[in-house]
This record gives sequence, structure tokens and C-alpha cells, in this order.
Amino acid sequence: MSGPTAAGPGATPEVDALAARVRDAVDAEAVLRRTVELVRIRSVWDPETGADEAAAAAYVADELRALSLNVTVDEVAPGRPNVIADWTGAAFEPGVHRTLMFEGHTDVVTEGDRSRWSRDPYGADLEPDPVGGTRLYGRGSADMKAGVAAAIEAVAALRRAAPDLPGRVRLGIVVDEEGMMLGIKRFVAGGWGDEVDGAIVCEPEELELCLHQKGAMRLHAHVRGVMAHGAMPYAGVNPIAGLQRLLAAVEALQDEEQARLGAHPFLGFPWLTPTIVRSPVAGEAQLNVMPDTAYAALDVRTVPGQSHEMLYERLRAEADRVQAGMPNLAIELDWFESRPWTETADDDPLVRALEAAYPTAVGGPPRYGGVPGATDGTFLHAAGVPIVTVGPGDRTIPHQVDEFVRVDEAVRAARLYAEAAVRYLMATPPVDGPRAARLRR
Repeated sequence: MSGPTAAGPGATPEVDALAARVRDAVDAEAVLRRTVELVRIRSVWDPETGADEAAAAAYVADELRALSLNVTVDEVAPGRPNVIADWTGAAFEPGVHRTLMFEGHTDVVTEGDRSRWSRDPYGADLEPDPVGGTRLYGRGSADMKAGVAAAIEAVAALRRAAPDLPGRVRLGIVVDEEGMMLGIKRFVAGGWGDEVDGAIVCEPEELELCLHQKGAMRLHAHVRGVMAHGAMPYAGVNPIAGLQRLLAAVEALQDEEQARLGAHPFLGFPWLTPTIVRSPVAGEAQLNVMPDTAYAALDVRTVPGQSHEMLYERLRAEADRVQAGMPNLAIELDWFESRPWTETADDDPLVRALEAAYPTAVGGPPRYGGVPGATDGTFLHAAGVPIVTVGPGDRTIPHQVDEFVRVDEAVRAARLYAEAAVRYLMATPPVDGPRAARLRR
């Protein structure tokens, strides 16, 4: 990975001075306040209890309206609204200047068994960090309400310190990232990404600049055999044996792909992981009954160089091979979700802007990483938007009990977003190539 340019893309003393003013305009107390208030809103999607993202989305919309932004609330599903807001610099000209997006989500995973938490999962408790500074505890603190708060404050700082900026910032704070990503799919389908030239995905990545993220494929494998007495298995067809053969083939394909591609420098190996196995699929299991159904869920994580379509064809071929070797066995392979891996060029203007802002906003030279899971950014990237994922929070802390975020890290994220926005939006757009084509639309 290349290092930062000396002063950033298109840097001039004017750009450097404005970037510093905007960075210094970030209000640390506002970042903390918004993170606390968001964490105290339980925005778990749980139809059984009626919990959803509506209250968190309403809070975000109110905060953005208070900043005089143009806010759109788009109901993706009942109780599940996307919040989309634009801040436009006075010098912005559509088709001439860039639009930068900050992306986040309002939903959080369940807190699970509250007795396992040493604190109220929605209390937003503040406690000293053993390494210095302050931790804010609570479900969603890292994943990713601190990132949302940082993005909002970055726009607030731009509004205060750079009102004449020649560019536009679009906030897309969407629902259902933890599920089927309905929010970002709706955002893209609604054309909200068409005018976006680059996006910062504010997920918790320890403030590392992540230019790569793994893709994901989700599959159901339904196997049907013929029920029989356990003492006379020859009278039926054992779906468990068929599923066992299929899963052995899945593991062999994983080994083949890992040997072919090796470990990606930022993402590691690709994986094909069975995560759920059941037999029978419904009804009571009995020791002396060979069931007629079996099921497995496959969670496939891909890296650059892999084709989802080719992987599916290989899996389908293995399922056909198993069926051919076991008469009267049927395997249905349902590929129901595809989230392509992403890779952003290290010379993209957004990357250069973040690299240039990093030493002053975060401290030290830029650090790089890779996103091990899929994010909403996968669908922005698939729509042609270059993305960089960078945000506050330890990479491994989301979805755990006693989730926390370091307050100072959230503040530094806001400063990074704000300064990078100045450098990105003030850089001279390219005069030809795909980037210019996007700007000319």
C-alpha cells in the first residue's frame, strides 16, 4: 500500500488552511453527546417485540434538520426508515463538483442475555480506559453509533467552517445492515447513489483505512431422502449421508480456493463455512428413525479473484455429483444472497484525501486494514461508487457483551471525516475517464 502524498491531492496553502479550520471546528462534546443519545435508543430489529430502528432514525433526522440539512426519510419497511440528508457548499455546481457520502446504519444486533453484561447494554456508561482516555459502553456503541455520530459532527464542522466549499456531502444512515441490508439496497435502487462520487463507510475498523472487504454468499442446502427404520437403512435413502458428502465437497473446494489464491494481505483466506446443520428439518428426531430431510446453511466469504457465479456453479456441480451417486436423493441449493467483495484503487482521490488528512486528524502515518465481514459498502461499490471503510471501534468488539468504543477514537474519526471531505471536494476533478463521466451525469 502506498503512503500519503506530501500534502494531499490538489493541495494548496488555501486547501491546507481550510482543512485545518474544519478539523479544528469538530466539537468533541457533540460527538460524545450524540453517541450517548444514540446508544440509549434500543434499535434492534425484533418483530416479536415490536423493536425497530424508527426511534434511532427519528433522532438522526432531527439532528440533521437542526443543522438545516435537506432531510429525506424513506420508509423501507414499517418501522424501518432510511435517513438521507444533503449538505451543499455555497460554491457547489451539479455536474462540476464532487459529492462525498458518509454511510452508516441505525440498527444494532440484540444484546442477548442481559445477565452476561456487566453494565446496562443501553446505559451508555462512561468509564476510564486502562490505556488512557474514556470508554463508552453499550450495544451499538462501536457498531456503529459512534461512527454515525462522528459523520454527523463532520458535516456540522463543514457547515460552520467551510460554508462556501465547492462540493456536497450526502449522509446515508440506513436500516437493516445487520440483516439483509434492505436499507442500502433501497438507497441504491432509489438512485441516491447515482450522484455520489466516493463514500466513506463509517464502520468500526480501528481507524484503519480499509480499501478491501470480503464478499459474502449465503446458501441453503436442502436434502431430501427416504425415511426408513434405523435397523434397515437400506430400505430408504439417508439425507444425512448425502449432506455429509456435500459438506465434504464444500471443504475440498475451500481448500482448493485457499491454495489457488493464498492469503490476501488484508483479508486473509476465503472461507466456505457450514453454519447450521439440521436433520430432520422439522419434527422430532428419533434415534431409531432415519429421517427423510436434512439441511445446512453455508456462509461463504470471498476475496478478490473469486467469482460468486463460478463458486455457485462449482457447488451446484458437487451437489449434482452427490445426487448421481445416491439414487432417489435430491439436493436443492438455494443461493439467496450475494454481497460482492470490494477493492478500491489506492490512487483513488478519496483514498488520497484520507491519507493526506490522517496525520493531523488521527495522528501518525496512515494505517491500513481490511474488512473481514460484508458491509453496506458492498452495494455502493457494486453500483460504481469507490468506497473506503474507516471508523472508530475495535474490529472484534461488535456483537459481543460489554461492547464499547473509545471516545477519543470517535472524535478523531469526526476530524478525519471533516478534513478528508475538504481535501476530496476541493481537489480538481479529473477531466476524462470514468470519474469524469460520473461527474458529467
